[in-house]
Amino acid sequence: MLIVVDPQSGVPVYRQLMDQIKFHVASGLTKPGDELPSTRALSAELGVNPMTISKAYSFLEREGVIERRPGRPLVVSGIAPEELRSRKVDQLRESLRPIVTVARQLGFTRGDALAIFDEMFDEDGSGSETESEGEET
Repeated sequence: MLIVVDPQSGVPVYRQLMDQIKFHVASGLTKPGDELPSTRALSAELGVNPMTISKAYSFLEREGVIERRPGRPLVVSGIAPEELRSRKVDQLRESLRPIVTVARQLGFTRGDALAIFDEMFDEDGSGSETESEGEET
């Protein structure tokens, strides 16, 4: 699992960890049952205080993203498809929130912003449609 933290970003390191782990789970990069690095191992790898890792893991456990198993590594919790979709929507909303603010500040209408989004979404040239197209969220 690739996790990168930026102590200068203004976002607390434990929050950066939580957001990245949630993204890994929502995107399918990390699947239910996958083990997470130990607090000590991740602390050493990232060069941050072990208590910071522990805090992030505790919050993720409370949110049901990960499971603590006594004497064994933490694992990603199993999630129902509806919950996975909900987590993906949450991740996308959080990612788009600053973009919406910028579009408003630049004076774009909703239609213009959506047209730009549609254009960029199709730029990869794959033209593939997702099975959830047309679903309301």
